[in-house]
Amino acid sequence: MLDDLLHQIHHCKVCEDFLPLGANPIVQADSKSKIVIIGQAPGLKAHQSNIPWNDASGDHLRKWLDVTKTQFYDPKLFALIPMGFCYPGKGKSGDLPPRKECAPLWHQRLLNEMPEIKLTLLIGRYAQAYYLREAKHKTITENVLCFESYLPYFFPLPHPSPRNFIWMNKNPWFSEHVLPELKNKIADIL
Repeated sequence: MLDDLLHQIHHCKVCEDFLPLGANPIVQADSKSKIVIIGQAPGLKAHQSNIPWNDASGDHLRKWLDVTKTQFYDPKLFALIPMGFCYPGKGKSGDLPPRKECAPLWHQRLLNEMPEIKLTLLIGRYAQAYYLREAKHKTITENVLCFESYLPYFFPLPHPSPRNFIWMNKNPWFSEHVLPELKNKIADIL
């Protein structure tokens, strides 16, 4: 049962010794979830507030999807499942990579409890590497450019971090072609 599974996840301490601020798994899911968003790991603001995507990246992502905060945080619409459920700490150029224990331990069990999923958004290289496996291209850019080849199940996206604005400026096709398709898919499902 999903409630029991979420309870187990929220109390998980598997990698606590490696987390600078301790274990604080952050996930949102419901048995009626329609769209799954698989990101990297909660950032510091998410860790402190217990709210996933509670930062500028989340604001950009909601704009990309053309949804309100109310829609985004409705678990019957969106399941928010990071590759690593806890804040991993800071690295030299941003947050550290997500812990590798979470996805193999929890993802499939969560997905099995959500039979109404229509689309899974794979945000960033960790989610794309894990879920696209042999079908992934060498770069995120290629994965996103070839998004149609992963439909109807997956929709790969770059991370919506303000740090990626340079990438978006170098790849205007993303805003011109990919985002309108993404918004249409989301609107059709919702």
